[in-house]
Amino acid sequence: MELTDIAIKSIYAVIVVSVLMGFCSYAVLAERKISSWIQGRVGPNRTTLPIIGSIPYIGRFLTRLGVFQPAADGLKFLFKEDVTPGHVNKVYFILAPVLSLVPALTTVVVVPFGYFENAAGEVVNLVLADLNVAILFLFAISSLGVYGVVLGGWASNSKYPFLGGIRASAQMISYELAMGISVLPVFMWLNAPGTEGTLSLVDVVNSQGGALWNAMWMPGSFLIFVVCIFAETNRLPFDMAESETELVSGFHTEYSSFKFGLFFVGEYAHMLVGSAVVAILFLGGWHPMPFMTWADFGVHGWLAGVLSVGTMIGKLCGFMFFFMWIRWTLPRFRYDQVMRIGWQMLLPLSIANLIVYTFVIYFLERP
Repeated sequence: MELTDIAIKSIYAVIVVSVLMGFCSYAVLAERKISSWIQGRVGPNRTTLPIIGSIPYIGRFLTRLGVFQPAADGLKFLFKEDVTPGHVNKVYFILAPVLSLVPALTTVVVVPFGYFENAAGEVVNLVLADLNVAILFLFAISSLGVYGVVLGGWASNSKYPFLGGIRASAQMISYELAMGISVLPVFMWLNAPGTEGTLSLVDVVNSQGGALWNAMWMPGSFLIFVVCIFAETNRLPFDMAESETELVSGFHTEYSSFKFGLFFVGEYAHMLVGSAVVAILFLGGWHPMPFMTWADFGVHGWLAGVLSVGTMIGKLCGFMFFFMWIRWTLPRFRYDQVMRIGWQMLLPLSIANLIVYTFVIYFLERP
C-alpha cells in the first residue's frame, strides 16, 4: 500500500469515528425527542449557548429544537463526580465500559458507507477494509461487546448488576445463533456455483444494484435478523441486562459519570452499526431504490459519492427511528419469554427459512 493510500485511509478512519461519535450524541437527543413526541411531551428545549442562543430567531429555533442538549449531556458526564464504590473489583470495573465501546468502533472498519468514481472512472468504495470475510469479522467483533456488560456486572460485586450480566450473556448466545443462520441465504445467493466465493459487505451491496433488495424476496431472513439485532443491542423489548423494573439499572447500577457515559455511548454505537448492517444486507445499501443505481440516473464522480453516502445515512437514520419507535411502543418481555422466543421460535424459524431458501436458490440457479 502506497503512502498516499495510508494517508487517505487514516483521514477516512478519523472522519468515520468522529461522525459515529457525533451520531451517538445526537441519537440520544433523537431518542428523547421521539419519546416526547410519542408521549405527547415537548422534550429537551431549554439548553442554549450564550452567543449562538442570543441570535434573533435562529438562536431561539435551535434552542427549542434541542440541538445544544448533547453538548450539555457530554459535559455533565465529564464533570460529575466519578464514584467508584469500595466493594468493586476496581481494575475490571474500570475496564468494562471500554470493552463495551471498543467493539462497536472496531466493527466500523468493515462497514462500507458509499462509493465514488475517481478521475480515471474507477469505482472506489468508501470502506476502511474491504475484507473478504467481512461478515465473519463483524459478527466476531460485535459479539465481544457483551464481555463489557458481563464484566461490568461481575466486577460490581452486587446482586442486581451480576444478574444483569448473566442475562446479557444468555441473551447473546440465544439470539446470535438465529442471527447467523438468518444471513446464510443472503450469502448463498451471492455465492452462486462457479463464482468466486465472497463474504464481503461491498459485494452484498453490489449484488442488490439493479435488482430486488434482499428484504423483498427474503422477508423471513430480514424479519429474523431485525428481531435478533434488537436483542443483541439490548434494546426494548429485549433489555434484560438493564430491566430497571426488576434490577434497578441492571449491569450498570454501580456506575456513574464518565464510565456510565461510555456504556451509554457504546449502546448507541452498536445500534448505529447494527442499523448500517441491516441497510447493507437487506435494504440495498447505498442504492436509491430497487432495480436502480445512481449510475442509472447518470450520476458519476464525486456527486455519486455524496449521494451514495447520503442514501446510506438516510437508511441508517430510518432504522434508528424504528429502534426508538419500538422502544416507546412495546412493553418489555419477561426473561422467560425472551428465552422462549430465542430458542423455541426464532431458532427453528431460521433453520426452516434456511432450508426453504436452499431449495429456492437451487431451482433459481439451475442451468
